[in-house]
Amino acid sequence: MVLPDHIHAIWTLPAGDDQYSNRWRAIKKAFSKSIPKTEYRSATRIKRHERGIWQRRFWEHTIIDDTDYAAHMDYIHHNPVKHGWAVTVKDWPYSSFHRLVKMDIYPLNWAGLDLALLEAGEPDN
Repeated sequence: MVLPDHIHAIWTLPAGDDQYSNRWRAIKKAFSKSIPKTEYRSATRIKRHERGIWQRRFWEHTIIDDTDYAAHMDYIHHNPVKHGWAVTVKDWPYSSFHRLVKMDIYPLNWAGLDLALLEAGEPDN
């Protein structure tokens, strides 16, 4: 799921591999190099040679079972609505939701308003 100010991903890493930080760093670097430098950057970001498109941190969670996986998928797909970028889940074009609709995993009119998905995602700070 790609949003204007953050992304969500569910990964399956090889056994014994927990290199989330290195992977996120590589993704951010490659993406940042592929787009023009037009975003606002604070003085701190300029001093640190950082782009203004990424959060400095990330949140990780190990999926524990099928129910947890489903809750996180629902949370991710509902995120554009939660943040006001879309009115309905189907309105957001930069989502795996559309592929999963084609695979008959989600119905196109899925609303995603279950309380469980509001609890599943990243913690509120």
